[in-house]
Amino acid sequence: MTRRCFDRSTLFALLTIVLWSSLAALTSRVQSVSPLVLVGLVLFFCGLGAIPLWRHWHAAPITWITTVAAFLGYHLLLFCAFRHAPVLEANLINYLWPLMILLFTPLFLSGHPLGVNHLLAGVMGLGGTVLVMINGELKLQSQYLPGYLLALAAAVVWGGYSVLSRRLPPAPAPVIGACCLLAGLLALLIAQFTEGTLPLHTIPLDEWLLIIGLAVGPMGTAFITWYLALRHGDPRRIGILAYLTPLLSTLLLVVMNGESLTLRHLLAGGLIIGGALVGLFGQRTSQQAPINTESS
Repeated sequence: MTRRCFDRSTLFALLTIVLWSSLAALTSRVQSVSPLVLVGLVLFFCGLGAIPLWRHWHAAPITWITTVAAFLGYHLLLFCAFRHAPVLEANLINYLWPLMILLFTPLFLSGHPLGVNHLLAGVMGLGGTVLVMINGELKLQSQYLPGYLLALAAAVVWGGYSVLSRRLPPAPAPVIGACCLLAGLLALLIAQFTEGTLPLHTIPLDEWLLIIGLAVGPMGTAFITWYLALRHGDPRRIGILAYLTPLLSTLLLVVMNGESLTLRHLLAGGLIIGGALVGLFGQRTSQQAPINTESS
């Protein structure tokens, strides 16, 4: 059972979560460009590393279309949500995507029913996420409904893509980089059309370094490791583990901003980690048959 719980897909998922946990801390320090331009630049630089491997860009059209649309659509929806609602509430709704993975898995993947341990782990993870991201100040207001709906749409898109990627025809890892490149170019074209001339000359050197760092880590390598985790792993376990992302992200922000940990952070960590363990070691998980990735 230990081997099944900590197989290669689980390690890929954990690596992705660690990389994603730095996304908020790094992104918040880039202030000289709009979110759309930032997303475009980061995704563009993500894809540059795939250019030397262009001979391996072999994938079915549905894989190209779905992956590019998911990468671009998710980030556009999320950053538009941040503009139409307070970031706290919008980001909290966005972190429903791990729950979406759990709910979509039995709908889209045959032979992957939800057990009691998966549902319990999902509830614990969601509860921990709420605790870690609010401080008794969460107030949903009707005037921000468009932003809330955009954030919910972002969660649905990413949760849906994460599950449906198992049903896409297999593709080499360089295709993911190529999809980043295309999504980045599309984002920059949209920014050029909607926001005017790209303000590349106004970006200071330290922010260029942050953009490159984002491209190499949380929005570059992470996309590939996430794809590999979902391609060969159990989406239910991976969705539960994904709740570690807001916890680690918040802890990193606490460290970088010099803040102190509170009882709320500790309780949230206990719920999220406990939920992850319930999902990993639950009785139903240990009884499942091996997954046949060839039929995905």
